[in-house]
Amino acid sequence: MQQDLIARAEAWLAEDPDGDTRDEMRALIDAAADTADAGDPDALAERFSGTLQFGTAGLRGELGAGPMRMNRSVVIRAAAGLAAYLKATGQGGGLVVVGYDARHKSADFARDTAAVMTGAGLRAAVLPRPLPTPVLAFAIRHLGAVAGVEVTASHNPPRDNGYKVYLGDGSQIVPPMDGEIAAEIAAVGPLDTVARPEDGWEVLGDEVLTAYLERTDAVLSAGSPRTARVVHTALHGVGTETLNAAFARAGFPAPVPVPEQAEPDPDFPTVAFPNPEEPGAMDLAFATARRAAPDVIIANDPDADRCAVAVPDAGAGSGWRMLRGDEVGALLAAHLVRKGATGVFAESIVSSSLLGRIAEAAGVGYEETLTGFKWIARVEGLRYGYEEALGYCVDPDGVRDKDGITAALLVAELVSELKAEGRGLTDLLDDLALAHGLHATDQLSARVKDLSLIPAAMDRLRDHPPTTLAGLTVTSTEDLSAPTSSLPPTDGLRYHLSGAYRARVIVRPSGTEPKIKCYLEIVIPVATSTDLPSARARGAELLASLKHDLARAAGI
Repeated sequence: MQQDLIARAEAWLAEDPDGDTRDEMRALIDAAADTADAGDPDALAERFSGTLQFGTAGLRGELGAGPMRMNRSVVIRAAAGLAAYLKATGQGGGLVVVGYDARHKSADFARDTAAVMTGAGLRAAVLPRPLPTPVLAFAIRHLGAVAGVEVTASHNPPRDNGYKVYLGDGSQIVPPMDGEIAAEIAAVGPLDTVARPEDGWEVLGDEVLTAYLERTDAVLSAGSPRTARVVHTALHGVGTETLNAAFARAGFPAPVPVPEQAEPDPDFPTVAFPNPEEPGAMDLAFATARRAAPDVIIANDPDADRCAVAVPDAGAGSGWRMLRGDEVGALLAAHLVRKGATGVFAESIVSSSLLGRIAEAAGVGYEETLTGFKWIARVEGLRYGYEEALGYCVDPDGVRDKDGITAALLVAELVSELKAEGRGLTDLLDDLALAHGLHATDQLSARVKDLSLIPAAMDRLRDHPPTTLAGLTVTSTEDLSAPTSSLPPTDGLRYHLSGAYRARVIVRPSGTEPKIKCYLEIVIPVATSTDLPSARARGAELLASLKHDLARAAGI
């Protein structure tokens, strides 16, 4: 058995084009062959325990050698499978646009993708440097491409990278396309059979970025106030340059950067996780804001497709409070309604039901989708889409995906308008609570090292469903693995609870991280503004109780 494993590893090593991962694999093989070695005897076996799976999120995983890691060999196979799929579906000879972020190996993976596409007879064009993911999503539609690839792991830890695939409409792949591409990847032979010329693709200039920036103007109203003072952090990602350019074009004051986090750095040295939602990630932004006294803090994740917002809060230890993604989603929806937006407002099932109430009151369409912008972006007639994980699509005709740059512009416009009225974002949140009830949301998230714990938790909930949570009776349980008239199947559970308040819980495995996630919502009627503090306190109390009871039920 050990000799078979070493033989497989030697075969992988023989065709690996990357010196770094060749050295890593050689060390793993030598350690496995030397029974006296003090290293981990299972390390090599883990690298060959399967293959990194291609799905609706493309590929994402830890960098390293072997088929269970992100590396050039895995990326070349993925690109060859995508090329074969495009040719099999009559799109051979079409254009594939490739973008990449500033993570370790991203530029190498982008170059390999362009070489494989060129060798397969397609045309390839690579963005000129690390740029936000929404620029790539825009470029696909702008250039009439048949597909696009973005090399990014978004807000994952520094050791990760990823490979996100879009088709010609500018939206991410969904079933059955992901399975069909995965089958083509599995059919790729030895790497020396994959043609990879040294040149033949185009490296784009700044004209695509310029066109994207010109398009960002479309999200703002002519003549709207542009006075918002912003502190901005890119969290060591690629957002600073593009966001500053967009704000300058629009006539906003130049954002004040968080200097320690403004430039790309693949090691993300100031944060444990480069995600605005993670504890501590915004500490430096809060410190900068205490010095600069802005109206609002805006943060992008490392590939700048997400947008986080913080508001002044005298009651917070930092002086600032992060708004939840559901709060920002509702604020932007209310702002668009005020601007006269028409069309369909859409969100995923894990996001707050407040959007549906705003849409109903405004007389605009509303749809609910599965989790992810790969689904939201496909809603017919989409005008606005959001997801609680800080993703907002405010210009679907330009970027059919979440876009942290245009969302930031719209936030700044809303802050400017409210500022002119002597109000702030929290005042508008109060208005929405009075009109539609206080929609209090929270999330229980458990990160695991042993991936088997995630299906075990889902099985436990299916086999022993809770009957009460937070003292509220569970009135219905939906197993979302069974398709409905409005939703395709997905691995998830949805609970509705009865009582004085409407409550909802959704449990699902993360599609991009080793996590199980539980999404909680309590809706509390509010009669007058004086009732808001007690309603918020009651909401926080119930959410904490829900988290406790659900963690116990799921065994997490």
